[in-house]
Amino acid sequence: MKNTPDRSASHRRRFLSPGEIVFFVLGTLLILFIVAPVIRMIVTTPPSDLAETAREREVIVSVFLTLRAAFWATLLGLAGGVPLAYLLARRNFPGRALVEALVDIPVIIPHSAAGIALLAMYGRHTFLGKFFGFFGIGFLDSELGIVLAMAFVSVPFLVNTAKEGFRLIPERLERVARTLGASPWQVFWHVSLPLCKRAIGAGAILMWARGISEFGAVLILAYNPKITPVLLYERFEQFGLRYAAPVATLLILVCLALFFLFRFLSRRKRHD
Repeated sequence: MKNTPDRSASHRRRFLSPGEIVFFVLGTLLILFIVAPVIRMIVTTPPSDLAETAREREVIVSVFLTLRAAFWATLLGLAGGVPLAYLLARRNFPGRALVEALVDIPVIIPHSAAGIALLAMYGRHTFLGKFFGFFGIGFLDSELGIVLAMAFVSVPFLVNTAKEGFRLIPERLERVARTLGASPWQVFWHVSLPLCKRAIGAGAILMWARGISEFGAVLILAYNPKITPVLLYERFEQFGLRYAAPVATLLILVCLALFFLFRFLSRRKRHD
């Protein structure tokens, strides 16, 4: 006797259960909580004000400085974060749990406190400040200081995402490469890193985006030159919401455009 599909069961699956309805409502409320303020900001900003703001040299310089500094911070994070993520994912060593906890410190402390800590470490009159100053390198009120602050607060996103990506790679693939004569360095570059590139890319985007949004640490360590969040704060304090809103809208639109571009490129590579 042939098994016949249960049409009544398939029909019932078209409808949500009471529990799923609750989940759907709660999820919808959360999405509205995230999206509604952004949409309202974009819709209520007059296009003339937005166009005028986009022509201001101070705003343009600030936006490009923000994007550029976040990019350099991300490169800095990749240089040290990917090797650390690999070690945390692949090696059991004494104190590994402590190292994983230390990586998350920038996430749990207030970023204004992070700025104070960075200032106490890299200020002009500190040991490191004097050391780097001897070579003409300064972090206080400089783009290097902005990069440093952005990297400090955002690098956990890269390390944690890359670490989970490395953990998803079957270790047998690395063992096979070793049995074929590959060195640990070759295994990392030619096996582990290519297989983890999607997770590393996702972590890099998260780190870059988090760097763009940083305010507290940058405000204390490098108030000038002004990144866009600091410029927003200054205009809001001096002139109020009406003068600050077009700058905020412009930054939101730039970030959304870049976000959807990255998502599009990521989906395209996945289908290829």
